[in-house]
Amino acid sequence: MAQLPNSLEARDTAFQLHSYADARRQEETGALVIDKGDGIYVEDINGKRYIEGMAGLWSVAVGFGEKRLVEAAVRQMEKLPYYHTFTYKTHGPSIELAEKLVEMAPVPMSKAYFTNSGSEANDTAIKLIWYRSNALGQPERKKIISRMRGYHGVTIASASLTGLPNNHRSFDLPLPQILHTTSPHYRTMKKDGESEADFAKRCAQDLEDLILSEGPETIAAFFAEPVMGAGGVVVPPDGYWEAVQPVLKKYDILFVADEVICGFGRTGNMFGTQTYNLQPDMMTLSKALSSSYQPISALLINDKVYQPIADESHKIGVLGHGYTGSGHPVAAAVALENLKIIEERDLVGHVKAIAPTFQKRLAGLAENPLVIETRGIGLIGAAELTHEALAATPGALGAKTNAMFHEKGLISRNMLDAMAFCPPLIITEAQVNEMFDIAEAGLKAVQDSM
Repeated sequence: MAQLPNSLEARDTAFQLHSYADARRQEETGALVIDKGDGIYVEDINGKRYIEGMAGLWSVAVGFGEKRLVEAAVRQMEKLPYYHTFTYKTHGPSIELAEKLVEMAPVPMSKAYFTNSGSEANDTAIKLIWYRSNALGQPERKKIISRMRGYHGVTIASASLTGLPNNHRSFDLPLPQILHTTSPHYRTMKKDGESEADFAKRCAQDLEDLILSEGPETIAAFFAEPVMGAGGVVVPPDGYWEAVQPVLKKYDILFVADEVICGFGRTGNMFGTQTYNLQPDMMTLSKALSSSYQPISALLINDKVYQPIADESHKIGVLGHGYTGSGHPVAAAVALENLKIIEERDLVGHVKAIAPTFQKRLAGLAENPLVIETRGIGLIGAAELTHEALAATPGALGAKTNAMFHEKGLISRNMLDAMAFCPPLIITEAQVNEMFDIAEAGLKAVQDSM
């Protein structure tokens, strides 16, 4: 990418360190500068238009340029631009949003706690789980289990939960109290001759074996996404959750459902918890909570979690945790308006109606010989790529394909060699077809270049 002196691209390279990027490559190539957004589309500073096939970072549910969210932010900014929720103080938007989320929850919840990102919500969940164990007189009950390929964030604790090697390498992670069990990806994890049903049962058995080997009295909680997102859009096999949840109940292990990507309609229900009939004790929410127009996330906890924490805070005299922006009034006001839009426009119903077309077109990508598997549910999916010439370098084919998609006007994301699709929930059937037409053309162009 050519960088003119003092251009935005050159200044970005000079002054900004980017997430999920090779810093040296960044110095050479620069970054794509996005300037505008409208509906499912974004536009770069050169006027090139793209379908935003990832809804930003899995998150812009109502699309770009939604004026109601802008107006909600302005109204709140004029009235009360900032206040906090420390030391027995609060404000209207955080109260209303807490009430709304507890009432919306698909299983009984007691309280909402606000943070600024999914990472912070999961980090806070870990702290409160440890706090609760001490409150219950179980100081040894501190180990937490998540899954290989799971993604739960990038703070020190949430990155430890994340089961992806590049989130651990050179960071001295994971923390020793964090354990990982089998990824529920049938194609890569199955044994020879193992049926999908038997694989689901083995995943549950692997979990139980890990619990027993560590000592059930030391295991506090299990974290999992209903559908894995950044680990490659891994959809659990039939029977997986029916096998796993009884194991958790058997050993009285808390279940934290990470709904950061799945929440607010993505899987065809308001929550992935409903799609898979989950019974979590805690839920973490972010991304589509405000369509990422403002940074906000939430941790919901049930009464089983809340009561010991309340007792311990009374014993100590304080719950010594909080963020300056927890329940920020502008972010909370935008989130409330965003949830109104999702409900008023029945975006969950829209996802159910459009998902068959989305999943059919996704499956159709498998006609290209570079694609070895497609997987998805609702309006989320991935196409896994392979090519023997590039197999020795995981992610090389994905990066090449991602660049080709960009060239043709589609923003996707390659998670190594899995190409992800997670467009705004407002996408129409015609736009779904437009998106996958570009994907098919991009794959063909990559194939032809081999």
